[in-house]
Amino acid sequence: MVQKIDEFVGYLEDIRRASRNTVMSYRRDLMKLCRFLSDAGYETWEQVTSTALNGYLMELEKQGMSSATASRNTASVKAFFRYLLKEGGVKEDVAENLCPPKIEKKLPEVLTVEEINLLLDQPGRETPKEIRDRAMLHLLYATGMRVSELISLKVGDVNLPMNYLQCQDHVKGVRVIPFTNEARASLDYYLKHARNVMCCEEQEYLFTNYQGAPMTRQGFWKIIKFYASKAGIEKDITPHMIRHSFAMHLVENGADLKAVQEMLGHSDISTTQIYVKAGPEQRLKDVYDKAHPRANFS
Repeated sequence: MVQKIDEFVGYLEDIRRASRNTVMSYRRDLMKLCRFLSDAGYETWEQVTSTALNGYLMELEKQGMSSATASRNTASVKAFFRYLLKEGGVKEDVAENLCPPKIEKKLPEVLTVEEINLLLDQPGRETPKEIRDRAMLHLLYATGMRVSELISLKVGDVNLPMNYLQCQDHVKGVRVIPFTNEARASLDYYLKHARNVMCCEEQEYLFTNYQGAPMTRQGFWKIIKFYASKAGIEKDITPHMIRHSFAMHLVENGADLKAVQEMLGHSDISTTQIYVKAGPEQRLKDVYDKAHPRANFS
């Protein structure tokens, strides 16, 4: 059975010219399937049934796989069986109608408005570092950018008088995002009183470290952890949690979902809709389930 997988991998590399990452993903998924089937007593691909394949996906679901992993495994299996049918390895494509199990998306963990305010209030204006950190935190929450997009900002990407910036989006190319007056004030103060201390005028990146080099993901991660600890927030705060909080707070306050999708840079609005599911009604139910003495009685 492994030999057929190796032949399929060779086909992907030599004929389809698939990327290395794609090939590795297919092989990893199919080897996992092969082990599952071998343990179940199957010796050839011809013996495999659609029931066996569905059983495999159900087993992955029990292991807690994500919806993305489920979809990728299903795609790998379907592509492999199409190949086997074409090459005469099987007489029937038993994976043709295979569908990934429907796995409910986990609701994103967010900070409350109070926790966000507490976090943003931590950096002061005593040192250039604090001024920079304050500007970065305020801008991140004001725009909902990914941390990679924040640290990639260049001075020319920001329009202070008009309260918007241009963000380099890996899907759309360029995304325009507005920001608050509070973020503008923090950013303006940073540009006037701190940035010139931390880097030379020739540096095009907006945020740098004390050596004048562009800020890194790891560097900003440490900044958030430091101020979260200083604020006494016990949640394991990440830059992406602030992005989730930005979206959630907008939706809770009546923002148009399409506009939130545009600001976040989601290619599909179904990705943005999770913030509706996790809105005040869901939170109210969570509180009810935890507090009512018979909420979980069965």
